[in-house]
Amino acid sequence: MAAPKPTAPPVSEADATRERPRRGLPNPSGEERKSKSLERALAQEEGRYRLRNLKRAHAREAKHYVNCPLDYDTKMRLQKAAFDNDIKMTVIIKAAIDSFSETTAIDR
Repeated sequence: MAAPKPTAPPVSEADATRERPRRGLPNPSGEERKSKSLERALAQEEGRYRLRNLKRAHAREAKHYVNCPLDYDTKMRLQKAAFDNDIKMTVIIKAAIDSFSETTAIDR
């Protein structure tokens, strides 16, 4: 039996690299690099502004607590009203404040 003939001659690594066209990365000009850098900086600055505004909005929506001393009878009436109507005491107090501010605005 005869040995099969190779169809293509073996290629060394040096020959293989010479045959392929070299594709280098595009070398941007100084003007292009500067404009891309400026665009990136503007995008980062815009992101910082949006994050700052988001934090400010969150701080405005945060809960602010108010403490006020109530006498025993008033506290018991508030608790009973909250229990009877199945709502929180804070909801009743907010409604009372809103009602008060509406009536005082009309009086002005």
